[in-house]
Amino acid sequence: MTEAILLVGGQGTRLRPVTVNTPKPMVHTAGVPFLAHQIARAAAAGVTHIVMATCYLAEVFEPYFGDGSAFGVHLEYVVEDEPLGTGGAIRNAARLLTGGPDSSVLVFNGDILTGLDIAGLVESHKAADADVSLHLVRVDDPRAFGLVPTDAHGRVLAFTEKPQTPEEIITDQINAGCYVFRRSVIDTIPAGRSVSVERETFPGLLASGATLHGVTENTYWMDLGKPEAIIQASADLVRGVVPSPAVPGRRGESLVLPGAHVAAGAKLSGGTVVGAGARIEAGAVVQGSIVLGDAVVGPDAQVSASLIGAGASVGARTVLDAAVIGDAAVVGADNELRAGARIWCGARLPDAAIRFSSDA
Repeated sequence: MTEAILLVGGQGTRLRPVTVNTPKPMVHTAGVPFLAHQIARAAAAGVTHIVMATCYLAEVFEPYFGDGSAFGVHLEYVVEDEPLGTGGAIRNAARLLTGGPDSSVLVFNGDILTGLDIAGLVESHKAADADVSLHLVRVDDPRAFGLVPTDAHGRVLAFTEKPQTPEEIITDQINAGCYVFRRSVIDTIPAGRSVSVERETFPGLLASGATLHGVTENTYWMDLGKPEAIIQASADLVRGVVPSPAVPGRRGESLVLPGAHVAAGAKLSGGTVVGAGARIEAGAVVQGSIVLGDAVVGPDAQVSASLIGAGASVGARTVLDAAVIGDAAVVGADNELRAGARIWCGARLPDAAIRFSSDA
């Protein structure tokens, strides 16, 4: 049996207004809450017991996922009264684990989409007889991440959190947010206080002589910390760029959920998702976007790489390009929102209120 801890306590402040009413891991991505993809992939890799470490809007998780039986796993929940950080959350959730001190515990963040071979990571951890194994990926610009250099055998040499100077960028390998712990190592994390596994636990283990093993796998990887990342991840799931057993339909250019209405003459492409009860009116063009449940895209509107919140409305001929419309917001006709524009939940934008000049 493989057990896992799933960290889902973050507030997702960089994603607002998407996360005003919904915690980041529950934002619908390719037709279902993002966590559904993670749980389904973990189950497919042989994980049988998952402890979900929750905090922000903790009450929304269990009503959706229940005991996990629909996914083929046993799912339990731990609620943090105050945020405990990644390390503190792991220690807090570990009280529901059942394995012995040498058992392997998978730990993964609830905001990472990856094509990682989960079973392969666990097997590599066991083969290396490591105390902790980390999934690493290579990125072109590692400045926003934690750097993890390794030797030729995969042994971790150091940790550098978000390097600030060129001299600190000693590798393009970053911490990808998925780990395997020896169960007894988790018990060494201080209990009852906030602990950063990246800044405190891992460097402390390395200094103490523990064996930390890095597994670098060049696979799909996306940190869903910003709206544009969630939109891209959803489109990639719909198109089958990264596999997930939880996608509720065939892979292709669009996914239209039951109860949605797409008028004749409307065009959907690029991995667009249309949620249950949503309407896409005649002449609308929607590309690579998320249209959540009960939202309306008006006639002849043009929507690209955008997210339209639940119950929101986009007026006729309005153009959205890399925009986010909050839940229940109303964007009037003949507006043009581009380049990361965000409309707050419940806000109302009159007709023709915002237009971009075509003059250069």
